[in-house]
Amino acid sequence: MNPLNLFALNTQFASLLFDTQAVMTLRILGMAGLMPHASGENSRMVKEKGPAMAQAYKSATKAAMAGGSPDQIMTAAMAPVSKKVRANRKRLTK
Repeated sequence: MNPLNLFALNTQFASLLFDTQAVMTLRILGMAGLMPHASGENSRMVKEKGPAMAQAYKSATKAAMAGGSPDQIMTAAMAPVSKKVRANRKRLTK
């Protein structure tokens, strides 16, 4: 595994962690009534987890079956989850 690939993976992981924390904070503030909160946000937050994790599993499996290296498999697994979390952060900060 190339050290630069590992660095890129760590950067992607840190970005996912930051976005996840931001989404969690925004949703908790909304539930507490401290900021505007869409009426279906609580249901949405539960419903989106299953499909996102299934897509992550599918992507990781596809990368593994193609003979990908561990960093390629992790990158493939994080991509759909990162995309969903980033979209949530953008939507909640409007």
